[in-house]
Amino acid sequence: MPMFLKKGAIFIADAHYPNHNKSLIDILKSLDSGKLHCPQLILMGDIFDLLVGGSSYLKNLFKTEIEIIDELAKKIEVIYIEGNHDFNLKPLFKNVKIFKIEQQPVIFKYDNKTVALSHGDRYEMKLSYKFYTKLIRNPIILKLLPEFIAKNKLATMCNKKICKKIKNFEILAKKIAKNYKADLVIEGHYHQGVVIGNYISLPSLACSERVGIFNGESVEFVELAL
Repeated sequence: MPMFLKKGAIFIADAHYPNHNKSLIDILKSLDSGKLHCPQLILMGDIFDLLVGGSSYLKNLFKTEIEIIDELAKKIEVIYIEGNHDFNLKPLFKNVKIFKIEQQPVIFKYDNKTVALSHGDRYEMKLSYKFYTKLIRNPIILKLLPEFIAKNKLATMCNKKICKKIKNFEILAKKIAKNYKADLVIEGHYHQGVVIGNYISLPSLACSERVGIFNGESVEFVELAL
């Protein structure tokens, strides 16, 4: 079944909740209450600093946040593009449409255009990174890991510097875009908040307090008034 992008859709990328951002929950609650309106909410990965399906510690720690997202998905279409900090999410959500990295890019239609969505860590990545991310997503390995590792990993994320401009990012963006066959490419992961040709690098909510809103042609970066 084809996916359709809706005008007015809100993109949230790289919130890195709770260590680097607190406004995520305010946005979700505003959408749930109707204070904010949108036909479609697209979570572009790394929404949490660490959320892994199968971890009892993380499931209990973020029980309220998971429930808010899943309840919102009963009212509007909620799509979750898994990132490198939040994956194996299907066991956590009943109503949200989840897309693993293997299913990315996810191709959407809008009018006669194709729009490709991906977290952003699939193409033009180092081999060592690809090996690491494949390893940590392995469900067998995840089952063998003790819970204290998830707890410690989440705690260490607090000190990570995640907000920086990438030197010569335009060159990297053009290389990434060549891997796609779409009229518009939308990614998170890099936290840059720039548009380069048909390639859109979404802003990080953690770094800029901005989200993306699809206007029918491109994506506008805005700070929501809550």
